[in-house]
Amino acid sequence: MTDKLILRALKGEVLPTPPIWMMRQAGRYLPEYRATRAEAGDFLKLCYNPDLAAEVTSQPIRRFGFDAAILFADILLICQALGADLWFETGEGPRLSTITTRAELDALKPVDAIHDTLAPVYQTLRILGRELPRETTLIGFAGAPWTVATYMIAGRGSKDQGAAHALKSADRATFAALIDRITEATIEYLSEQVKAGAEVVKLFDSWAGSLKGDDFTDFAMKPAARIIAELKSRHPELPIIAFPREAGQGYVGFAKATGADCVAIDNSVTPEWAAEHVQPGGCVQGNLAPGHMVTGGDALVSETRRVVNAFRKGPHIFNLGHGITPDADPENVRLMIETVRGM
Repeated sequence: MTDKLILRALKGEVLPTPPIWMMRQAGRYLPEYRATRAEAGDFLKLCYNPDLAAEVTSQPIRRFGFDAAILFADILLICQALGADLWFETGEGPRLSTITTRAELDALKPVDAIHDTLAPVYQTLRILGRELPRETTLIGFAGAPWTVATYMIAGRGSKDQGAAHALKSADRATFAALIDRITEATIEYLSEQVKAGAEVVKLFDSWAGSLKGDDFTDFAMKPAARIIAELKSRHPELPIIAFPREAGQGYVGFAKATGADCVAIDNSVTPEWAAEHVQPGGCVQGNLAPGHMVTGGDALVSETRRVVNAFRKGPHIFNLGHGITPDADPENVRLMIETVRGM
């Protein structure tokens, strides 16, 4: 049996203390991250500098002793690898050239060309495989096709994913073809991450909650199932975490429908509900509200205990319900970890 706690939980083992990591655990709330990002020059240069990307991936492991390190990268690098223009506006986030017509889709690079652009990401994983503590699990990741498509269609993030929904309604064939292209690229990207040393991969569908009814099935569930099936065909022992954020009732049965080993839960559902309705299907990851990393105090301790106790009867990986925010206090992270491990 492996001594890596996250791998044990992903195989279905119920552990006395859940393993812990955090989404966006390498980020702006850490002064050492801010210093390294300044050294890199800008965000994309940091993503594509293997030595510095490995450094920021390792920083929260050194500071907090998390049970996993997640590759430092961005879900939109795959868009750039497919030929889209990508840049980041200071204080505003990502910007991309848009894909809204069949001609623009056809002008993208073929899927087998993505590795030239993404080679530095694979090198980051190789460095981490050598340098991380032996007990630390290395997690790779990608954005799920729907979420990546929303950015490619709108050219930026949006609160309602309106541009993607509009294209889906107006030209479903082109929209579906874009989803297919991203799905194929994601399979190749994640497979190369595994070859480079990722022991687990996670599929982030940050905007899954805006898909309803058949659209959720067609554009969140089916692409995830296709990606997971192909990855497990190539890498039979690979554990995969799926995160269809704000899926609500869509969380129920998601693991079975897609083949995921674990479903990550956001904090729009209670841990008690997820323990009753989702955890019977396998490992659950989550779901402390990220705001507690800002406010701390007794509420952080009590809610952390609540999450641990709710999921105690099944396999569980402790995490936040979404990424930690830049205004979080590192000492609150430490308090959370001490609370989980002290129960």
